[in-house]
Amino acid sequence: MGAPEGSSAPHDSGSPLVGRTAELGLLDTVIDRLGHGAPPFVDITGAAGIGKSRLMTELCLRARRRGMTVLRGRAAEYERHLPFHPFADAFADLDDRLPHTAPELLDAVSPILGGRGAGPSPGPAAASADRFGLHRSVAGLLAQLGRAGGLVVALDDVHWADPASLELLDHLVRHPVPGPVVLVVARRDRQTPAALTAALTRGVDTDAVLRIALAPLAEQECVEGLAPDLPRGRAAQLYAAGEGNPLYFLSLLHAHREGAARRPASSSASAENGLGELPTGLGALLLNELAPLTPSQHRALEAIAVLGDHAVPPVIRGATGRTDAELDDDLDALARRDLVRPGPGGRMVLRHPVIRTLVHESTAVRRRVEIHRAAAAELARTGAPAVEQARHVERSVTSWDPQAYAVLRQAAEQTASTAPTSCAHWLGAALRLLPDTVERAPERRDLMLRRARALGVAGGLRESRDLLHKVISTVGPDEAGVRTSAVVLCASTERHLGRYPEAIALLRRELSRQPGLSPSDRVSIGLELSSSAPHNASYPQMRGEVARTLADARALGNELGEAGALAVAAFGEAYEGGVAAASSYAAQAAGLLDGLPDDDLTALCEPLGRLGWAEAFLGCFTDAERHADRGLGIARRSGQVYLLPLLLLCKAHVRIQTCRLPSACELADEAEDIARGIGSSELLAFVLANKAQVRIAASAPGDPEALAAAEEAVASMGPSDNWRASMAWCMLGYAALTGGDPHRARDALLRAGGDDLRGLQPSMRPLLSELLVTAALSTGDVDSASAWSERARKDAERLGLPVQRASALRSAAQLALHGGDPSTAATLLAEAAAECARSGAVFWEARSLLLAAPAMTAAGFGARGAAMWEQGHRLATGGGAGLLVGLAELTRPSVPSPSSPAPPWLASLTAREREVAEMVAEGLTNQAIATRLYLSPRTVETHLSRVFRKTDVATRAGLAALMARS
Repeated sequence: MGAPEGSSAPHDSGSPLVGRTAELGLLDTVIDRLGHGAPPFVDITGAAGIGKSRLMTELCLRARRRGMTVLRGRAAEYERHLPFHPFADAFADLDDRLPHTAPELLDAVSPILGGRGAGPSPGPAAASADRFGLHRSVAGLLAQLGRAGGLVVALDDVHWADPASLELLDHLVRHPVPGPVVLVVARRDRQTPAALTAALTRGVDTDAVLRIALAPLAEQECVEGLAPDLPRGRAAQLYAAGEGNPLYFLSLLHAHREGAARRPASSSASAENGLGELPTGLGALLLNELAPLTPSQHRALEAIAVLGDHAVPPVIRGATGRTDAELDDDLDALARRDLVRPGPGGRMVLRHPVIRTLVHESTAVRRRVEIHRAAAAELARTGAPAVEQARHVERSVTSWDPQAYAVLRQAAEQTASTAPTSCAHWLGAALRLLPDTVERAPERRDLMLRRARALGVAGGLRESRDLLHKVISTVGPDEAGVRTSAVVLCASTERHLGRYPEAIALLRRELSRQPGLSPSDRVSIGLELSSSAPHNASYPQMRGEVARTLADARALGNELGEAGALAVAAFGEAYEGGVAAASSYAAQAAGLLDGLPDDDLTALCEPLGRLGWAEAFLGCFTDAERHADRGLGIARRSGQVYLLPLLLLCKAHVRIQTCRLPSACELADEAEDIARGIGSSELLAFVLANKAQVRIAASAPGDPEALAAAEEAVASMGPSDNWRASMAWCMLGYAALTGGDPHRARDALLRAGGDDLRGLQPSMRPLLSELLVTAALSTGDVDSASAWSERARKDAERLGLPVQRASALRSAAQLALHGGDPSTAATLLAEAAAECARSGAVFWEARSLLLAAPAMTAAGFGARGAAMWEQGHRLATGGGAGLLVGLAELTRPSVPSPSSPAPPWLASLTAREREVAEMVAEGLTNQAIATRLYLSPRTVETHLSRVFRKTDVATRAGLAALMARS
């Protein structure tokens, strides 16, 4: 390549390009096909100095020539706690385009766009912001910018990216921005965090990422392109010493021309002085380049290396003590030597990140502290955001300083919702400053609790747990409330780590060792203890604890505690199949929660989620979605990100049942983003199991993504056998069955619930028994199919819920069809469709109708079968249910032969009257018809009375028979 990476100004280069013909061909193809099948992500990898940045520069130049918008940013080695640093750097050039952007979108991405000052500097996030919503907003902004002729976002040195940027990149790899948009990243392989490498590799496997791995330049390209005037023999020696690395070759060439070339001690590519992937000897060559500098020039260079994004003349002047004129002379001299170049925002940048590393690490520690102190003072004087000040404060203040402490705490608050890893870092820095005295102990524990929450939200669950144990062990006897908060939070963290026995033991120990606990503390601990069911302990084992917690809350008049206990009870009873008790508890919980303002429910987001799931199990889909939505709003505003998957999946589950699959997919994808960010393998397994269920319903039969999600869910759970593990195995069985592998389906389902399915929640057993009936009949095992069908019938009768009864009816219908009795099968399936219609379970209604259609036709009722197929097909396509659309293609009725004209009475019906008559023939009640057609029951009655008059029949059964004959 024509110049080493970073050897250009940050955004463009006038230097010639050498080599890389094949790589440029790939990049040209990406630009030419942007938005039309080109990979939405390009990953340029290679060692330091190999030419990644120069290749990226050429890509940007070519994109600009085609009229595309180009945004370019760079991560920095010493700014890894500045949230979204490379994205903020890239967006710094957007001012001229932002006025055309939707205001609400700008508000949503303000943590990245706001407060740029002298460089990228995220401003404070809104209190209601959450980092996963920010990811989606950034994708929306990129999509909008791409509509004006295409967009290239080029991010350099992402191996140094901050955790918030890494999380955003992971999101953008898994959810590519639609339209003519491409993200290009350049990174060093060995220094890239494992999570980013894994995300990019997954993208390569799915063709979402084009990976370009740069190898050393060929000798002819390197010599002829970079040193055409050098004698061939000497050029070959320099090439051999430089190992085809352009940066190393140019450094050797510079040294040779300066008369100071020194042969490196070794030509191996080992690292030295912590500089990563640099060839041995390159560091010495670059340091030789600094030898002729005057002391003042060297101080200016050190200041620029240490200051990074804040290396603007006013700050450099404060750090070096030079006058404006003296500093201008020094900067001019450094620019002439091509050590320093002008960058965006008026700042000065070093020619290459490697030079910055060398200068930074060779600067005396004391000198670095002085530079950071000067920068902190200048930024405080100009009113820069606390996040910008905090980096320099942290590196320059080592003893108690109230002002510095306040800056660090404010920086933590500004990053809490969108960059929790940075928040935890700043809180850690504040803790190091805070005196460890008795007087400051309560404040110290408060900071530790805040930091533990931030770590947990960021995915550092184990570190959060360890910190909470320190709080618990040091809390004073007069801080019972703090201790209880720490214990409950620690138990919740243990739960998210899948360590349920530890969580339960911690809570029970607290109850036993603190007999004098206040009733409110007992309620808090009791609620958390009850939350272990059904994940580890069964709900019957916890029923007594829930009852005690409910009694304590009621005795206190604690409505929040009472509502929380009622929600836990509703969920537990619904899970266990206690429909009557669950319905009662759910109604009581809803009565309390619905009457409380949102601000009072901040601590009850998880109970809202449990109530929503209980109502979903009970078939109360409208109530379930309403409570999930309310919980989502409160959890987002209060920053309780770890609760969002529970609520999102509840809503997604409802939308599967009610056949709104596109939105269910979006909800499951969002839940997956959050679960991966939190870092709990068990939570991720549960999310992936639910995602598999959504993908099965939304996609054509045998969708590989559904099976892959289910397989990853099982792998993430490991050997666990709790509720979430059984859910993962169930979805693996479901995905295998729809993919045409009944043997694997049977094995997975029996692994989930045991030979009698008693390991599964009762409300799921009829559906899973139906799957086992299908699997058994597919393999010719009629006896097993009969046994599973009978089990489905008994479980459904015990539950008394419409959707579960429909599953049992479909199971019986399968056996009837297998036995050659389509008439019985048709009756059973029509009844199943009616059961589902009564409960609003549109997905299962459509499935029942589509299965009933061919049975009805085979039974001699072709017209009714065709009507049922039409209705099922309409529901499936309208709800985006790809699985059912595929089923519809298999059951599509044949084109009828020409027949006699419709009878006069049928022609006399209006379109609406005929529609009502067909639904009566399907077995639907007036209420179900009203719900389906968005009419009032009275209007349906009016239409039906007219139908009876025109057809001269008096009963619904007579009308059904008449419609079937016609």
